[in-house]
Amino acid sequence: MNNMEKSNLEKRYNLATWILSIAIPVVVAILFRVRIPNVEPLDFLPPIYATFNGITSLLLVLAVYQIRNGNRFLHEVFMKSAIVLSLLFLVMYVAYHMTSDPTPFGGEGWVKTVYYFILISHIILSVAVIPFVLITYMRAALGKFPQHKKIAKITFPIWLYVSTTGVIVYLMIAPYYS
Repeated sequence: MNNMEKSNLEKRYNLATWILSIAIPVVVAILFRVRIPNVEPLDFLPPIYATFNGITSLLLVLAVYQIRNGNRFLHEVFMKSAIVLSLLFLVMYVAYHMTSDPTPFGGEGWVKTVYYFILISHIILSVAVIPFVLITYMRAALGKFPQHKKIAKITFPIWLYVSTTGVIVYLMIAPYYS
């Protein structure tokens, strides 16, 4: 691939990154307001998508371990798997919320404060991490490894926080599911 082709590919990746970084949160926000009528709630999904978040956290840690030990192949496998699980999480999360009423958190006092702090930071960072993940992936796909490594140092802790707090939020709200 010549430099002109690489430049064009990078421009397309950049455009796709920004379109997806805006479209995903907007579409999710819109779909949150949609309820599918006459459908059984998909009550079985929350433990599954929480598990996917937990596995994503594990994959992220394993991916960093592998790249630090020079195993680019396993690093790539773990990272692509983390992306796929994150996408599956998102689909299941939206499907659950399109078929179920919101579950109010029943905790009180300091536990309620902690829950909402974790939930709000989780939501904000889950939106913010989208362009970071896409840019990090794009730079690796284009073979721009120094730039990939530089942004991955930012992406990793944010993504790890989001996937880990997703599990914590689930564990905290699970007792209040109907």
